[in-house]
Amino acid sequence: MSNIILLGFLATIGTGFATGVGALPVLFTRKIPEKLMDALLGFAAGVMLAATSFSLLVPAIELGGAGIAVVGLVAGALFLDFADRRIPHTHFFKGPEGPESPALRRIWLLILAITLHNFPEGLAVGIAFGSGDIPTATVLAIAIALQNLPEGLAVALPLVREGFSRRRALAYATLSGMAEPIAGLIGVVAVQYMRPILPFGLAFAAGAMLFVVSDEMIPETHRRGHERVGTAGVILGFVIMMFLDTLFG
Repeated sequence: MSNIILLGFLATIGTGFATGVGALPVLFTRKIPEKLMDALLGFAAGVMLAATSFSLLVPAIELGGAGIAVVGLVAGALFLDFADRRIPHTHFFKGPEGPESPALRRIWLLILAITLHNFPEGLAVGIAFGSGDIPTATVLAIAIALQNLPEGLAVALPLVREGFSRRRALAYATLSGMAEPIAGLIGVVAVQYMRPILPFGLAFAAGAMLFVVSDEMIPETHRRGHERVGTAGVILGFVIMMFLDTLFG
């Protein structure tokens, strides 16, 4: 049991650090073409959609039935909706809600937003490892790491444009992923000690991730007139994740 917990925790540390890896280009440039950024975000959304479907919902249905999967998915989505409405934050890509705020306040709002949106990803990986299906959990961790790469860049670039140093922007982008190990540890420990909640937990994580994809990531890829490029990215990400899940899951 302790080995599974350690493995799940280490995996989510890796997925969290992927945000920092994705932000590395900020050390060399202040601007990424909008079309490329939308394609990358679309790719991340596609990976998350496939991971939600094949790595979370399918096992949840197999283990607990469609009813538990539906309840868990809706609960996860409602939880993210509630948190998104109640916790003061600024959206990753859409920018601050409300009037312009001082720089320090914007930093903390950004950190809160990142924590909010990365938590379900870490939870999903932790629960997957807690299930004991290591190949599927590993594929899911790879998927989350892949989608964190453009996410880290999307966090770092606006900070540089706001006047932060490149190194500081990289540090904040890396910090943004550190919610994932915390959530991953919670997920893997909870499932290891309360096995009956596994189907619900998988579906809950799926619902939370689905909310993030639909509420924020896909709309962002359509915001600047690059709908087809964003859609192509979604399809490519979905296909690659589906292939990985079929090959290794």
